[in-house]
Amino acid sequence: MTGLLAVVVAYLLGSIPFGYLKVKFSTGKDVRAAGSGNIGATNVLRTSGRIQGVATLALDIAKGFAAVWIAAELTQSAPIWTSAAALAVMAGHSFPVFLHFQGGKAVAAFVGAFLYLTPAPMLATLVLFIAVVAGTRYISAASVIAAGTFPLGVWLILHPPMEVLAASLSAGAFIVLRHKSNLERIHEGTENVFHWSK
Repeated sequence: MTGLLAVVVAYLLGSIPFGYLKVKFSTGKDVRAAGSGNIGATNVLRTSGRIQGVATLALDIAKGFAAVWIAAELTQSAPIWTSAAALAVMAGHSFPVFLHFQGGKAVAAFVGAFLYLTPAPMLATLVLFIAVVAGTRYISAASVIAAGTFPLGVWLILHPPMEVLAASLSAGAFIVLRHKSNLERIHEGTENVFHWSK
């Protein structure tokens, strides 16, 4: 019962649309009506400035981390429930009940959740992410490459329980699929490049 509660809490935490709320409270605007239409940190940065973007990133990472921490506390760190909570918080971010199930790509929530669940592989993945952004200036490409290689890192570094490995595979595939339209725009040469400013 506590395991199911942990998953529900994780989903509800993931559903808190920090990017949407930050922009709405600070400017009165709907971030979904600008830029890519996404509620995540990249679009907040692009449309509302550096401070709002960084704040959104930090809050989205924090909710991912908190969701898995709560699950660990409720279930004595049972791998099946902490893994389920990691996926649930990502699902909440992408399909938030508070925004009619129209959310973001879940990259930051993914980072936060797996920083708790698999910290060493996630840190290695973040290094790869930064390197790809520096080389290509595409946040989306970096997200896809990092997420796609993340399960391999989990396996090589941790040899974790099967539930954790399955969660890392599911999470990586989810991130890649959520970026399908971005990959198409990269192919067409129309994808936005990263700029550290509005």
